[in-house]
Amino acid sequence: MAANPDIAELQRRLGYAPPDRLLAAAIHELFPGRIAVVSSFGAESAVLLHFVAQVDPATPVLFVDTGRHFVETLQYRDRLTAHLGLSDVRSIGPTADEILRLDPDFSRAVWDPDGCCAFRKSVPLQRALQGFDAWVSGRKRFQSPSRFDLTAFEVDETHVKINPLASWSAADLAAYTARHRLPSHPLVAQGFASIGCAACTSAVAPGEDARAGRWRGFDKTECGIHLPNIQYPSRK
Repeated sequence: MAANPDIAELQRRLGYAPPDRLLAAAIHELFPGRIAVVSSFGAESAVLLHFVAQVDPATPVLFVDTGRHFVETLQYRDRLTAHLGLSDVRSIGPTADEILRLDPDFSRAVWDPDGCCAFRKSVPLQRALQGFDAWVSGRKRFQSPSRFDLTAFEVDETHVKINPLASWSAADLAAYTARHRLPSHPLVAQGFASIGCAACTSAVAPGEDARAGRWRGFDKTECGIHLPNIQYPSRK
């Protein structure tokens, strides 16, 4: 980071502001030219990206292409980008050499989902964020118990993290999506409430937690990009 921001002061001043005001301040005043949005182009991504497009459609948007996404996600990325007029969507991901060394048979998700997420998602994102001081995520408190106390502003050793929709509910998202006629991820209609890589994502049953379909059968609730000290995995 170029400076050590006063996160408590940012939270006091902007943490409870509407998302458009918070984003406008972050993009144009606090971190001009040094902020990116990170989006999975998943089930709930359209709302945040719509706000970003209203504030500045040229804001860099980073999409981690892990090489294991549903084809529907890649198609949705392109459709939503065009629909919103986003002009700087960057697809990033592991290199061909990394895949060859660390997951040549594409089985790592089965026996080491943490390691798979680390080299396919967390490490490429860390590389891509080196040119920025802050980044924006679409996380919300209602999504999981681990996000219950999520604030609008966070900080780690390298970046300020901004969560403009932290306090929004599922009903808020649905109402906003309907009001602005935002296109939905095609897998949502098939019961996918939270969408990651195809190998580690399943549909959820009525009444299940929205993220129950992520890494089903593993003691894992986060891909790792929001966790500290992600280590580069070994081959075995």
